[in-house]
Amino acid sequence: MWVSDKGAPPDGPGGRGRRVLRALLLCTGDMAQLRKSMDKQPFLLQLVEWSLRGVSRVILANNPLSGALILGALLMHSPWQALLGLMGLLASTLTALIIGQDSEEVAGGLHGFNGMLVALLIGIFSSAGDWYWWLLLPACLTGATCTFLFSGLSALLDRWDLPVSVFPFNAAILLYLACTGPTNPYFPHHPATPPGALQDTNATLHIPQLLQGVVLGVGQIYACGTLWPSVLILAAVLLFSPLLCVHALLGSAAGILAGLSVAVRPSSLYSGLSGFNGALGCMSVGGLFFTISWKTHLFSLASAFLSAYADIALSNLLATVALPACSWAATLTATLMLLLTAQNLSSYRIPMGRVTTPEQNLRTHGHWTGGTTESTDV
Repeated sequence: MWVSDKGAPPDGPGGRGRRVLRALLLCTGDMAQLRKSMDKQPFLLQLVEWSLRGVSRVILANNPLSGALILGALLMHSPWQALLGLMGLLASTLTALIIGQDSEEVAGGLHGFNGMLVALLIGIFSSAGDWYWWLLLPACLTGATCTFLFSGLSALLDRWDLPVSVFPFNAAILLYLACTGPTNPYFPHHPATPPGALQDTNATLHIPQLLQGVVLGVGQIYACGTLWPSVLILAAVLLFSPLLCVHALLGSAAGILAGLSVAVRPSSLYSGLSGFNGALGCMSVGGLFFTISWKTHLFSLASAFLSAYADIALSNLLATVALPACSWAATLTATLMLLLTAQNLSSYRIPMGRVTTPEQNLRTHGHWTGGTTESTDV
């Protein structure tokens, strides 16, 4: 595939090396060949593959092996959180099957990731502690609700060729938290704290913890605030797309810098909470929805900073009513970027139906950038 087969015996070291390389390459990207081969498999095997793709969709990937790595990371971080996430994912996926959503969307995990996210956040904000089994009820109900929200919003957003993204998750989690309240006797939760809350102004910043916060910012996309599971999540993104992995780290770092510039709490910086919206904003533009080039790379960094600052503003605003900003900032910023009509940027945009990995986008749609390389517009 990458190396000529001439000059090396089929069973020699060179032949074995090429076979190993081909096998590894089959595990990267969106694993389209596996998806085709699953069509004739039993339903339960198909459901597993759909679910694993749904797990990886949370972080803008589409790879079942990446999903398996991320699920392992969540189990390392908290088995209870992993269980809640799986229940939400299965509830939303099965609901999509029952109401007859598009089979390609279901197989691609598009009807699972919102349900997983809302269930994870229900567990994170719950003040009832781990293994409070009653939480499985709202986790499944809100997961199923996400499917209905996804279906309704897709009919609206498809007119502008926009992704539904995590609008259903953001809406569902706010509705749940606002409905139950911090003092609810059955489903109590911790009130959200603004990132700019007053604290000891003499506290010194620790550079190693800030650097760790960059990695944790990627893990916080799954509400995971521990280092090694976050590293495993980053490895899952790397398996899907090295370019997406680089932009995840750059976006998280941009979020940390944005937080430093407006003096948010050090704990918010160290835990990665200041970085995950920046990571999502940077990944969305950096090769996923736009063909990667030096222009769109700078555009992705701008998106990261805008997402981070918007998150700080929304967090301070919503914390007045004890609600979190979740990923509203990155979702709204990415949608805004996709609506831009500036020729030097819109010409790089990839139609939603053709979005794959950044590397594949670059190979398939490289001719899109060719028409603008001679432009002198600023």
